[in-house]
Amino acid sequence: MENYSKARTEEQPSVCPFPGLPPDTPEVRVKDGSKIRNLLRYALSRMEAKPRAADDEGRPPSEEGGVAVEGQQEARGRSLCKHIVFTASGKGVSKAITCTEIVKRRLKGLHQLTRLLYSTVVEVWEPLEPAAGLDSLTVNRNVPAIWILLSQEPLDCSQPGYQAPGRYDTLWAQSANREEGGGFTGQKPGHKRKRGGGGGGGGGGGGGGRGRGPGRQTGRSREAAKGQS
Repeated sequence: MENYSKARTEEQPSVCPFPGLPPDTPEVRVKDGSKIRNLLRYALSRMEAKPRAADDEGRPPSEEGGVAVEGQQEARGRSLCKHIVFTASGKGVSKAITCTEIVKRRLKGLHQLTRLLYSTVVEVWEPLEPAAGLDSLTVNRNVPAIWILLSQEPLDCSQPGYQAPGRYDTLWAQSANREEGGGFTGQKPGHKRKRGGGGGGGGGGGGGGRGRGPGRQTGRSREAAKGQS
């Protein structure tokens, strides 16, 4: 492929793997260059009555983040939805999972359904020297994709990929206590553990050593020991 250069890349549209959703269900397409702040602002505006990201409403909408962020201004006048879908492929999968976890943290009681699929990406390669008689190449690649459905209504728990609503307050409280307590249970803040097994463990035999064994005996102590024997 040293004689070719990539001209363009097109991702084939995928069909939503969650049938039976309401027609007004928003579909957030997460890309590698999307900003999580913009994605969360749109998702919360469609599912939360008073989104916590309301302080960012005065900022102009960004063009990044797929179809969802482009309709950010229109989302404010729409009715609230009980379902939302996050989808991403390739490098955007981890960012879609991050957005999902943050939404679940802010909106309690959300049911989750996850689907792992493959998306087709078409790459068109053009020859560097058209006069050489080389033809353009079309390459089809299958990249991993993820579809995540968040619903305020109960879902079928027998389906694979279902996650029931959980309580995250306990987990966050344990993490905060662990950070404030220095990382160990029952340990005072700012307290450092000693690595040695007792600083003065060997002080009885002459005062030397750091707990690794008895200290050295002086000449007088040796003579006293011989006299006792």
